[in-house]
Amino acid sequence: MIDVLPQNISNWESGKRIPKIEDVATVLTALRVDAGERDRLLELARNANEPNWLEQHAPPKLATFVEYEQTAANMSEWATGLMPGLLQTPAYIKALFTSTALPPREIETRVMIRIARREVLTGYPPLEYRALLSESVLRQNIGGAQVMAEQLRHLLAVARARNVSVRIVPGGIGYHPGLYGPFVIFDFHDLPPIVHLEHYRGSGYVYDQNHLADYRTAMQDLSALALGEPESLQLVQGVISELEA
Repeated sequence: MIDVLPQNISNWESGKRIPKIEDVATVLTALRVDAGERDRLLELARNANEPNWLEQHAPPKLATFVEYEQTAANMSEWATGLMPGLLQTPAYIKALFTSTALPPREIETRVMIRIARREVLTGYPPLEYRALLSESVLRQNIGGAQVMAEQLRHLLAVARARNVSVRIVPGGIGYHPGLYGPFVIFDFHDLPPIVHLEHYRGSGYVYDQNHLADYRTAMQDLSALALGEPESLQLVQGVISELEA
């Protein structure tokens, strides 16, 4: 029996709230986690609110991206296959990483990193975040129907925030610039914008402002093709209903 309110556990699992160190200790004791693993998890929990926690634990290639997320004023993202990292649930993240050769401890750390990254959406001032998702993102059966339905319900919840916009680009509409792959545009208060490109085995950045303008135009074209926010959320709800049928 764990002496913790169910709603608190739900908030921790969804990443809405970081648990206190005392609560983490209570849960680990109730679950009879061995001493070595308990100490390691408590250390992670103890440092979860540190401003440099992500940089310390993130893989080197991710650290730069995390820094841009934390310092950007606006972030616009086009996603083609996977749910954007800032919108992923813990179960969805685990499903992604368990298909790799990473050891369990590394997977656990990466899940915590990705959950911690979401704090930029609720901090002060919050990141202004606009996500354009290909419809295929909704229909990838990552982790099974239950995990995917939970992920899409979380997407609906996050989309209600005033600083977050989620819109869907329908499938089957023919050629558009987004077919070449996902990308992110970071806009800063006092620095030139930066584009991040990601592919299967790596990623890169576009700093040249002439090339960056092409990505800005592509984002505008995708925005023109996307459903409105109400219609997008209705589509998400429809996919949830299909998964739960």
